[in-house]
Amino acid sequence: MAKVKPFRGIRPPREMVTKVASRPYDVLNSDEARREAEGNPSSLYHIIKPEIDFEPGTDEHDPCVYGKAVENFKAFRSNGWLVQDDKEHYYIYAQTMNGRTQYGIVVAANVADYMEGRIKKHELTRRDKEEDRMKHVRVNNANIEPVFFAFPDNERLQEVIDKVTSDAPEYDFTAPDGFGHHFWVIDDADMIQAVTEEFGRIPYLYIADGHHRSAAAALVGHEKALANPAHTGNEEYNYFLAVAFPASHLNIIDYNRVVRDLNGLDKNEFLARIEKNFTVEEKGGEEYRPQALHNFALYIDGKWFSLTAKPGTYNDNDPIGVLDVTISSDLILRDILGITDLRSDKRIDFVGGIRGLGELKRRVDSGEMAVALALYPVSMKQLMDIADSGNIMPPKTTWFEPKLRSGLVIHDLD
Repeated sequence: MAKVKPFRGIRPPREMVTKVASRPYDVLNSDEARREAEGNPSSLYHIIKPEIDFEPGTDEHDPCVYGKAVENFKAFRSNGWLVQDDKEHYYIYAQTMNGRTQYGIVVAANVADYMEGRIKKHELTRRDKEEDRMKHVRVNNANIEPVFFAFPDNERLQEVIDKVTSDAPEYDFTAPDGFGHHFWVIDDADMIQAVTEEFGRIPYLYIADGHHRSAAAALVGHEKALANPAHTGNEEYNYFLAVAFPASHLNIIDYNRVVRDLNGLDKNEFLARIEKNFTVEEKGGEEYRPQALHNFALYIDGKWFSLTAKPGTYNDNDPIGVLDVTISSDLILRDILGITDLRSDKRIDFVGGIRGLGELKRRVDSGEMAVALALYPVSMKQLMDIADSGNIMPPKTTWFEPKLRSGLVIHDLD
């Protein structure tokens, strides 16, 4: 069963939150972070992307960069830009996009749950990315940024969310990208106990987004446990920062593909090859969006096409084989276009659905890419089924939006 606890969050005073809060470290590069933080010494980018305080081109993995993160974190606290709560709390963090709001509970999640598989993952992680975030957690002795969890809908936890959010939020602002962010402190002892007890009845939590941060945070906690001869399991380092959302609140959006060339084929040869496994219907110049599972949208030479996978080309009883990303990767990208490694092949790129189908059209029309393929989004049920089966999704399958804003609350490992 999942083990969580409240914690003494380190967070900005209300009047500072919009200055401190930032996008996550991994959704923008150093130059973009430098521009966003320009003129704002209290931007969290100075802690999560501290290379911005050095000359452009400085290696973000240089030891002096990690040292700068520590220096800046200490300065933020001494300046009063980040202040630790006097008591342990849970928190509610809600996000609004396109008029729809999702509500998550901010918890300290258990390292042992991650190490022993009660926190389930659906993606592979890369050791180099894990090590970067592990260094960041180690030097700061804190989880500066949260990870993004899902859990099966739970009536009692939903009651807590509804009760807490009926009052005015501690933070309430719209970020520059237009997404709303709302944050409440759970101060009632009975509610805090209810959250702990109810999560203790949930068998598994699921990583929705932030696999590298989850791995890094858990591994650092595990390191600290091994290094402490007096370890009891109750130390703060046995926990890491997460925002856990009821599964029904979350919306996975499409994650699409663009390819530079047709592997030596002309357009007609390419479409003829596709017709072996798909029913192909020309849709013309107006944007076409996939309508259901196993239906795809293809854009090539100024026209959209509907592709529907023929029966027998997929296995609805296989949690991986049923995925549209598997069907398209095997039958189009691999068999026709010769792309076998989605992680490393330079001929393919990936476009989050937040950018819209217009971005696919633009990249093909510009001549940069030869063809675009839009996929029907994966469901939360599919994600959880795959995690439950112990399988791993193919690369670039899920895209969650909005992303968690960093800097609303931090977890100290002491």
